[in-house]
Parts: sequence; structure tokens; C-alpha cells
Amino acid sequence: MASAEFTSLESTQAVPTVETLTDEEQVNVDTSTSTEIESTAAIFQAVGVITGSVNFTTDGQSTVTIGSYEYPLYYLKQQWDVLNALKKEIENTGNHNQRLVVYPKAIHFPRREQPHRIAFQLVGFDRGRKLDAVSGELEDLEFKLSGLWQFIPVCSTPCISVFRNFSDERLEFIKQAEPARKVKFMKASHIPLLWKDAPIRPFRFNPKLEKDQQGRATFVTLKAKFLPGRDVFGFVALTALPKDSAPRFLKASKEDKATVQLAAKKDKPKVQRPSKKHNVERRNPPPKPMLKKKSQAVEGEADNQV
Repeated sequence: MASAEFTSLESTQAVPTVETLTDEEQVNVDTSTSTEIESTAAIFQAVGVITGSVNFTTDGQSTVTIGSYEYPLYYLKQQWDVLNALKKEIENTGNHNQRLVVYPKAIHFPRREQPHRIAFQLVGFDRGRKLDAVSGELEDLEFKLSGLWQFIPVCSTPCISVFRNFSDERLEFIKQAEPARKVKFMKASHIPLLWKDAPIRPFRFNPKLEKDQQGRATFVTLKAKFLPGRDVFGFVALTALPKDSAPRFLKASKEDKATVQLAAKKDKPKVQRPSKKHNVERRNPPPKPMLKKKSQAVEGEADNQV
């Protein structure tokens, strides 16, 4: 299969106090299996390949159209060289239809009934020169997903939650970072997944149970296919055995999240209400009292009174 030539970046894209696991949880014990399931070290990950028509607008926005569905395509500063190379490729060949290596981004909203949206972060694009790269392992619309299999409060579809992998360097960074930057860096990506007859049930938090009775989400590593239009991913195959424990990861604390939310509320401009002076309804002036006219005396009536 043709494969991509792209600038190699982080292998993980999910971003979010550190989850400290036991020594046993940090050791990968699945070393032998008779199946085709991989036994490599587990990491949080979400990366895949899409093919679509790339469009760059004058205002700096970019999109990719897959079939008849258009999705935002964005990039980070680290991918500036990749972006410029992609633009040059399109200019030179006149071919807007490109095979891209991307990170999937699911944008969820506070209201559960409001559907999530899908966007893609550019990582690289396919020139067919590197057979050992990500696009050499995956078919079009296929993704490698590794994370916690669970429900989140704002999505009716269970998700693969991908967090920021732990490293000492990242730990030092978040220790020194301001709360807003720290929370943004450690924000998780929750990828909605359709998995019929899954061998393990997705974890669902139950507020009626105590913490020690909740159980925990299973860490899964699998291959899934993006379903355009439905904006979800469909399960294809497991690529590693499910694990009861996850690799170490970084997650924003409730305190940091609360600090950021409070600051956002304070910075939000207040809508000025109209003053009472301008808000008082103008009422019609009360009608002037009507003076009753004395009835004119009938001629001869007074003369007849005693």
C-alpha cells in the first residue's frame, strides 16, 4: 500500500494532576499470544488516514471534504512545514484530493441533546514514499485508537477517551504552567465509537454508588473506521488485548478546571441592562375630570318654589 511522507510529531494527541498507578499497573504483562494481536507497549493514541478534497480559504481556514461531507482541517504551529508542503503539492499537481494523516477531534457540547462535531488535525500527507509510516498500515478512513472505553456525560454514544501520555518533561511543564494553559494541555479527546457485541461493556459512572463500588474503565487498543455523515467511528478489530489498567497519563484536576471556569466567567463581558429611566413604560396621561354642567332651570320652576 502507498504510504505517507509526513513530519513525525507526537504519537498521542489527547491532552489532560497526574494519574499515579501502581507498579503492577505500569508493567505490560501481555507478552505472549497465539493470535495476531500486538503485544507492544500500551500508549494513549488516536491517529488515522482520510482521503478528501482539501480547500484553503483566504481567511486562513481550511477544510477537507470526504464524500459530500465537509469537516474543519486545522493544524498547530509544529505542523507549519507540513501545511506549506501540502499547499505546494496541491499547487504543483492541481490535485486537491489528498490522502492525509490526521488526529481526530470530537467537539462535545454541554447539552447532551446537542450532537457532537468532528474535526481533523493535520499531521502529514501521503506521497507514497514511506511504506513503514502510519498511512502504510491503514486503509482510507481507518484509525488506530487506544484509550479508556467509557461513557461521558455529554454524549449518548460510548467513547474511547484518549488522554495525554505521561512523561517527566510534561509533568514539569504542567507544574509551572498557569491553570488555563495547564487545563488546555491536558484536555482529553473523547472519540465516539460504535462497537456492537463488544466483549467488555463501556464504563458508566453511577452517582448512586460509592467510589469503591464504581469499577473502572477498560483500556482498549483497536482499529476503527470513520463513518462520514454519521460522525462516529465503527469498530473494526482489536489490535491488543483489553487491559483493566491503563498506562500512566496526565489529567487536569477538578481544582484547576474550577479555577479556569471561574476566571472565564469573570472575563465574560456583562450585558448592560437598560436603566429604569429608559425602561419605564410611557403611560397615557389620565383623563381630565369632566365638570358636570348645572342643568339649566326651567323657566317658571323657581318661581313656583316656596
